Amino acid sequence: MQVKKEMEQTIRETNFNFTGQTHVYHGKVRDVYTIGNKLVVIATDRISAFDHILPKPIPQKGAVLNQIAAHFLKATQDIVPNWLLATPHPNVAIGTRCEPVRIEMVIRGYMAGHSAREYKAGKRVLCGVTLPEGLKENDAFPTPIITPSTKAVEGHDEDISREDILKRGLVPEAIYTQMEQYTRAIFARGQKMANERGLILVDTKYEFGISEGKVMLIDEIHTPDSSRYFYLEGYEDRQKNGEPQKQLSKEFVRQWLMANGFQGKEGQQMPVMPDEFVNTITDRYIELHDIITGNKFVKNTSANLLGDIEAAVKAYGI
Repeated sequence: MQVKKEMEQTIRETNFNFTGQTHVYHGKVRDVYTIGNKLVVIATDRISAFDHILPKPIPQKGAVLNQIAAHFLKATQDIVPNWLLATPHPNVAIGTRCEPVRIEMVIRGYMAGHSAREYKAGKRVLCGVTLPEGLKENDAFPTPIITPSTKAVEGHDEDISREDILKRGLVPEAIYTQMEQYTRAIFARGQKMANERGLILVDTKYEFGISEGKVMLIDEIHTPDSSRYFYLEGYEDRQKNGEPQKQLSKEFVRQWLMANGFQGKEGQQMPVMPDEFVNTITDRYIELHDIITGNKFVKNTSANLLGDIEAAVKAYGI
């Protein structure tokens, strides 16, 4: 009964019409409203995997993501300027509108997830980066590697090398070089912060935009949607014994989907998650929030989440 009640309080979609609003974009997880030179970003409770939105929303997920992202954006603003101005509601971020760079900067400290699957398939070059022989899944790379992907407006993102990005003129070299430098610096900060909380930041992605000629960090950072975390304690022993790593990330959702015959490929049927598994996802997201931020997550039990969000945005006074 409690699970059903929480499911009824989720944010599946938003359809606001704010004063001065000129555009709205509904992404996989976030709904983005443009008002002048500002963006109002609503973190919904939708969850995606393999570039598909899953049928059931995840209670509290949007608020967890928004608050983790805000935590890390504030903690890295001395490294790179970012878009965030305020979070007037747990599900809302308001920030500066930037022209997005259509490249995702993926950085990997360990061979996990996509890189491990490619390696297992026999590939030794990923996005132009040569991978050393003899690695096991979840081993650390000698140094973190950057494996960019194109940021698709629709459909699948695709791996791409630095050389191809520059050859195709997708990003000017000076801007791309700046993005690389920022990516390595933010990742190093994120790894340090994770280690201090008993976690390993395994891999993540960053997105950048341009505002008044300046490169800015946009979107979310270091959330379980954009990042993979392992538990630091026991990592070495698990690797030595060939055991799976204990992790906090969205990877376990992907694994559940794969176990149920879905990887986003043509002709595959999207499985529907049972409520018990949905509840597990909520618990895992909240666990990560509490560990990584050091703050206790407070569940929002309002029966009128959308009304609260609209009131909070209006009170901010864009």
